[in-house]
Amino acid sequence: MIQSLLIANRGEIACRIIRTARALGIRTIAVYSDADANALHVRSADDAVHIGPSPARESYLVGDRIIAAAQASGAQAIHPGYGFLSENAAFAQAVIDAGLIWVGPDPSSITAMGLKDAAKQLMQAAGVPTTPGYLGDDQSLERLTAEADAIGYPVLIKAVAGGGGKGMRKVDSPADFADALASCRREAASSFGNDHVLLEKWITNPRHIEVQVFGDTHGNVVHLFERDCSLQRRHQKVIEEAPAPGMDEATREAICAAAVRAAKAVDYVGAGTIEFIADGSEGLRADRIWFMEMNTRLQVEHPVTEEITGVDLVEWQLRIASGEPLPLAQEDLSINGWAMEARLYAEDPASGFLPSTGRLEQCNFPEDYVRIETGVEQGSVISSFYDPMIAKIITHADSRSNAIALMAQKLEGLAVWPVKSNAGFLHRCVTNTDFAVAAVTTAFIADHLDDLVPPSEPSRAMLEQAALMLAESGGKLQGLNGLRLNAGPEKRVRLRAAGERYEVAIPPCHREDIYASVAAPSVILVTEKGHSLGISLDRTDGAGSAAASDGAILSPMPGRIIAVAVAAGDSVTKGQKLLTLEAMKMEHSLVAPFDGTVAELDAAEGGQVSEGALLARIDRTED
Repeated sequence: MIQSLLIANRGEIACRIIRTARALGIRTIAVYSDADANALHVRSADDAVHIGPSPARESYLVGDRIIAAAQASGAQAIHPGYGFLSENAAFAQAVIDAGLIWVGPDPSSITAMGLKDAAKQLMQAAGVPTTPGYLGDDQSLERLTAEADAIGYPVLIKAVAGGGGKGMRKVDSPADFADALASCRREAASSFGNDHVLLEKWITNPRHIEVQVFGDTHGNVVHLFERDCSLQRRHQKVIEEAPAPGMDEATREAICAAAVRAAKAVDYVGAGTIEFIADGSEGLRADRIWFMEMNTRLQVEHPVTEEITGVDLVEWQLRIASGEPLPLAQEDLSINGWAMEARLYAEDPASGFLPSTGRLEQCNFPEDYVRIETGVEQGSVISSFYDPMIAKIITHADSRSNAIALMAQKLEGLAVWPVKSNAGFLHRCVTNTDFAVAAVTTAFIADHLDDLVPPSEPSRAMLEQAALMLAESGGKLQGLNGLRLNAGPEKRVRLRAAGERYEVAIPPCHREDIYASVAAPSVILVTEKGHSLGISLDRTDGAGSAAASDGAILSPMPGRIIAVAVAAGDSVTKGQKLLTLEAMKMEHSLVAPFDGTVAELDAAEGGQVSEGALLARIDRTED
């Protein structure tokens, strides 16, 4: 067994690998960039080595630095995780050439499956069904146009070196083909340095089905059944589950056998995934499922396979890299129950899923009957340098409906603040009636988007619970005493949320379906069905919005104050710069809305601020 392991990755997958390695008695070494100096994966490992500045291209993507870190720390092996250099054949070979153990497939297998056209040709030769299309070397516009006409529209143009949805274009008619091809080639050349494309028949009701395979150095290959990853947004998976809904035993046997043939065709060793596209128009059928590509690494969604099989796939990786045979034969593997994974991201669905950065002042991961894979904790900083994943939430139950119910329950009260998250979006996905009956294709999110994105403003119930919590916590309520007809006096309070002002009556009791807690002085974090908002007392006078027209200068997003140009008591003129906020790698100047005096200033250079925080107040100069 390997004795010491360097993990050439970060975040939740690094923490995941460290956990299994520690259970096996393996010494672990983390690598980290400047941005990750205090990251959870660094603190979790036995040792850690700094490998460069924050940008990935200057740290996690520099293979020489990672190999040097392994040699300097005495590591015996390198595990690449996923992403970064995990499918880089040249890096894998460099690791081997340095006398280290590569926890992954042979570089030749990575190369064989690295280009989509070559991989499809290899699969055709191995008897693996592939999507009808064109894989030829003739890349002229004339030939590609003719092939598209022969395939029949709509067609899909795909970069042969593509991935992550880049270099892909659906074309609905011959008139659109030339422009789509040119656009696809430009993106492919920019992203992958290769503008060659292939053509495929567009599948009308596509489902994304993939099979987990595993090979060892003794010639054994097994599958660990399938996963359904159809719930995607812009070709990025959002929710995955295992097994696939509607998969009968005959179809399962056919697709899994094809996956094993695919792995054997490249003498595959280690963890890999064979991805298929299925036409779900008439349910899942073996003659309507075709090979797409192979991922020569561990997948983000591997926990759902672990949950239904009881296998630790990372342990298998480490054992096979140590030269051991597969721990189980095919007949020893079976499916137990149903598992589901939801990817919790730091992003704002209401703003087109823009990434959200900043410190996780509040982050309450669910407990009991749920598995959490994460590389952060409360107090961690979500950086703009890397993927904005916060965590993966995994549920396992005896049936699909129970796995969904458990996921919905755990997402309901999941509160993240002031960083925005997609928890409310995920909750709406898993409670959608079409999702409940597995009426899902890869277009599900796009087709249901209006129903899946929570509103940016708080509901009345959220406001009422914030008012009640503020009253109970002894906040200085700037309330308005009202009087209801045929009733006693009613206490009302002015609140601010999402940049707007609200006047709310304090309700008599708490609601069980809304979660509220004190997040900061006079700020209540309220969560309804996974959708979290910070709601605070409105400290402005007069009616209307608590916007710049009232003299309140609020932070438009989480960020860092990099300059303060005024002091309390200063006279300012309309448009004068007050302070500068750095957020999302950009600088934002906040200016005076009118002539006046700086009556209040609550911002200091270098300070981190949350969205909606009051930074300054300008009192208007009287005419």
